[in-house]
Order: sequence, then structure tokens, then C-alpha cells
Amino acid sequence: MSFAIIETGGKQYKVSASKILEIEKVNAKVGDTIKFKNVLLLNDDKKTEIGNPSISGATVEAKLLDNVKDRTILIFHKRRRKHSRKKNGHRQRHSKIQITKIYSKDGKLVAGAGTTIKTKKKPSVKTEAKKETLKKRNL
Repeated sequence: MSFAIIETGGKQYKVSASKILEIEKVNAKVGDTIKFKNVLLLNDDKKTEIGNPSISGATVEAKLLDNVKDRTILIFHKRRRKHSRKKNGHRQRHSKIQITKIYSKDGKLVAGAGTTIKTKKKPSVKTEAKKETLKKRNL
């Protein structure tokens, strides 16, 4: 299985074809194709290329699925004995992307995603257990 390590938003990510991940917010519209040119490592089934610091010519293409916000982080400041309090909140913005293609430094396709994957919530174990108990009661 081939993969690449890319750097974006000051962080490094291990990506493979058709993988969905959340990165720092990218200024693009939903559905656009994003190219990452800062590829640090490229692993094919046969060989591994390591960049110094990056591999020139290697690119990773991704499709922007959605721009989302993270959960709220509360910041609370209190100065004791002064009756001074301040409460703030922050929600970090992320971009949800799906990796479509990985190209080597020659421009040759290393890995590609066949079709786009739609994410669906899997039913939890509790809901499945509840359904089974309801079926037993009805029988």
C-alpha cells in the first residue's frame, strides 16, 4: 500500500489514496481540488523516497469536502480577591479533505482513489442492542 507524508498548516500528515482527514483551514470552496506540493516522504510498493526537506515535483491532490468548526474550548480567567472574572470561548476551524491522487516526482501516478466515499454515521452498539431487545419483546 502506497502512502505519502505531507506538511500543511505546520503539521505533518500520513496520507493514502481515498483517506479522509481534517487539516487546518484552507481557503478554498467546497468541492475544489487542492494540491499539496510539500511532500516529505513518498512510499510506493517497491521503493521509498525521502525528501531533503521535501521531494521536488511530487504532489498530492485532495478534494475539499467541507469546512467545519471544532468543539468549543472555554477560557476562564479569575483574579482572586478582586471579584474579577472573564470567560471566553474559541472554536478552531478545520477543513475536511479526501485524498484523491498521489504523484511521484516524475509526474507518474503512484496511487489514486477510485470513487469518492460518502461518510455515514454507523449505528452505535447501544442502538443495535436496543433494536434486538425490541425484536425479542415483539416476538
